[in-house]
Amino acid sequence: MGAVTAWPACAQVRPLARPANLVIPAADQIVVPASSVAPAPAGSPTLGPETNLPLPRYVSLKTDEGNARRGPALDQRIDWVFTREDMPLQITAEYGHWRRVEDRDGEGGWVHYSLLSGTRTVIVDQDEMPLRTRPDEGSQAVALLEQNVVARLESCEAGWCRISAGGYGGWAPKDAIWGVGADEVLD
Repeated sequence: MGAVTAWPACAQVRPLARPANLVIPAADQIVVPASSVAPAPAGSPTLGPETNLPLPRYVSLKTDEGNARRGPALDQRIDWVFTREDMPLQITAEYGHWRRVEDRDGEGGWVHYSLLSGTRTVIVDQDEMPLRTRPDEGSQAVALLEQNVVARLESCEAGWCRISAGGYGGWAPKDAIWGVGADEVLD
């Protein structure tokens, strides 16, 4: 008689055929087991697993060139190259030393964290946007900024942000710039 092979105690045997009475539940009937991590309270931001900082959040490109890769590793294909120092980017995910970022057009990928800066910048979305002396449409304009100008973000309040570019500083409406959240307030 030949040798008999015993199944390990932890092995699971799969059924040979699909059961005749298989019912696929509707999406609202699927029960997901609770994880060991408690969910964030409603309305609170998601925190990144590496930095414990809110996701999504805005940062800027530290260098004049940054490769955005398909995945979080140097051997991953480069899908996009950012070529503008201080370009505002939005971090949407974290993995080790890598951050998944997007620009205002939704283009991006995984960038090594050493290429990113916490310095906040914005990009002007409106052509000939007036930079105002106060956060008020009726206040005097100190400069007109062209579309795609990158400016330093100094502070924000409801609906307005104080920015500076090209030696000029003033207030810009939030809906005319990209790189700051609609309800974000900065001192």
